[in-house]
Amino acid sequence: MMAVASLVMRTSKRSILPPLVVILGATGTGKSKLAIEIGKRLEGEIISADSMQIYQGLDIITNKVTAEEQAQCAHHMISFVDPLVTNYTVVDFRNKALSLIEDVHGREKLPIIVGGTNYYIEALLWEVLTGTRESKGDGRSSPERRAKLENLGGAELHRRLSEVDPDRAAVLHPHDVRKLARSLQVHQETGVPHSRLLEEQRGQEGGGELGGPLRFPHTCVFWLHANMEDLDGRLDRRVDAMLSAGLIQELQEFHRRHNEQKVQESRQDYQHGIFQSIGFKEFHEYLTADTEVSEEKRAELLNTGVERLKIATRQYARKQNKWVRNRFLKRSGANVLPVFGLDVTDVSDWEKTVLTPALEVLASLQKGETPSLEPIRMGGEEQKNKCIRHECELCDKLIIGELEWTEHLKSKNHRYHLRKKRKSEFATEQHKASTCDLPPRTECAL
Repeated sequence: MMAVASLVMRTSKRSILPPLVVILGATGTGKSKLAIEIGKRLEGEIISADSMQIYQGLDIITNKVTAEEQAQCAHHMISFVDPLVTNYTVVDFRNKALSLIEDVHGREKLPIIVGGTNYYIEALLWEVLTGTRESKGDGRSSPERRAKLENLGGAELHRRLSEVDPDRAAVLHPHDVRKLARSLQVHQETGVPHSRLLEEQRGQEGGGELGGPLRFPHTCVFWLHANMEDLDGRLDRRVDAMLSAGLIQELQEFHRRHNEQKVQESRQDYQHGIFQSIGFKEFHEYLTADTEVSEEKRAELLNTGVERLKIATRQYARKQNKWVRNRFLKRSGANVLPVFGLDVTDVSDWEKTVLTPALEVLASLQKGETPSLEPIRMGGEEQKNKCIRHECELCDKLIIGELEWTEHLKSKNHRYHLRKKRKSEFATEQHKASTCDLPPRTECAL
């Protein structure tokens, strides 16, 4: 391992390094650890791409790197947004992060993007967001206009969007309030349908069905992945460690300072800003329990919150991996980045199985050679059916996209309604059969 590290350090020409190193992976896979190790060896600086770690507060529940870890390597985009801000968007993140990347490059350092919010990372790597008139000034979209639109609700937003941009409305679910509001906002601020702007973006050289061209060709992407059963156990243990580190006290203090008043005034929805952090809303019942609640009941609410946190964390890990597979590994066209997979199922020998292979890849890239570690390849799926609409009458749901429809058909909820329907049909058939077997009814002659 030391030989690889020294090789990396000797080849220090910044011009032949990848423009970026990006570390993807589900929560709990060790992304920050790998980023710090690479940063120390390659004079790198870490830019966090975590939509909850940007906020001040809830350091334990959002799993921020510690002060000691930050001292090992420069970190950016952590704890810089006030926790009461609820309109910070991916556009705001992208603009600030791109400025940071330019600054890091200017100082001949290596930007290392790490985080679990994959659509933040995607917005950095590809031109997948459209600008508006207001965002061309200071880089910010109009939060007031967006908030006002979102308050209209999904049904009204979908109706309005259908009038000005039917093509865009056709591919958005009526419940997807944020995307509906965003598309209406783009139309209001540019006078051009969002669907047309997106189509122009995809038509640029290097663009594709999922968006525009790459901003930083030759970016090195690592994906940390693990056997999900092993990762589930690791995530459960991490929650236990958070509890030992003072998680409950952190939640109670944050609730008292920033959330209690909102709850009392019935204006807390846990859908915006830091309040949507996994681990905060799961303890809502415990944090808002009346002072007269018995200790036994309070303990029950606490245990329920802990269990909900563990379940939500495991579900989020799966969602993150799904995003990587669908948006990175299955991406097709000219704007595809190679993704080097690192198996972190067994971390007993981290340097040998994770760190050394990563450094070897970077050393090869520095020398202009093909790395011995093969990038992960998955068959690219056609994206043209992404926006096909399906209506499931059985579940009373609208599903948009072929992949989403296939997953819906496999879901527990759909299978439950399917079994219920079959039982009902079977009972009806049985009733008909038994009725047909009865002797014909005769009238009394008296």
